[in-house]
Amino acid sequence: MQPFTVQTGLVATMDRADVDTDQIIPKQFLKRIERTGYGDFLFFDWRYLADGAPDPAFELNRPAFLGASILVARRNFGCGSSREHAVWAIENYGFRVVIAPSFADIFFNNCFKNGVLPIKLSEAEVQTIFARTAATPGYQLRVDLQTKRITDQQGLDLPFDVDPFRRECLLNGWDDIALTLRHADKISEFEARRLSAM
Repeated sequence: MQPFTVQTGLVATMDRADVDTDQIIPKQFLKRIERTGYGDFLFFDWRYLADGAPDPAFELNRPAFLGASILVARRNFGCGSSREHAVWAIENYGFRVVIAPSFADIFFNNCFKNGVLPIKLSEAEVQTIFARTAATPGYQLRVDLQTKRITDQQGLDLPFDVDPFRRECLLNGWDDIALTLRHADKISEFEARRLSAM
């Protein structure tokens, strides 16, 4: 997993509440066995028209949002089924940060396991970011996981909370496998003892 320290990037806003995982990555793409390549299918039913052309009305298809690495949405982002593919699609597309007033629990947990930082802010703080994005072409945020602050070049400075253990894992790029492998010597010792006992 790629370590996360500071992400400075273009902001894309999605003015929708209750964005569910069925929309983030539709069911027909869950048959893939890889963890890569899902970015092309992110929000597939919203991004594309019936003929396969990009829907110009969909937020992420706006030229101003191309290349965004920070997604800002409304409450209850990532609700619905527990598919981990939803976070894979978010990350594969290029988003390293998702900001919303609230998240579905399973999606929230899956973000940390896959190198995406989910940040909960108040409704008022999220609205401030929406307003600044609308008013400022190419609006960017700087998200610093070490200081736990979100800033911009216009004086915005917002603190955010993150569980200390999850923060340490993101800072170091530790997913569940990496955490296990930190104890590889003890695992090898245990296996050696077990084999000799048999």
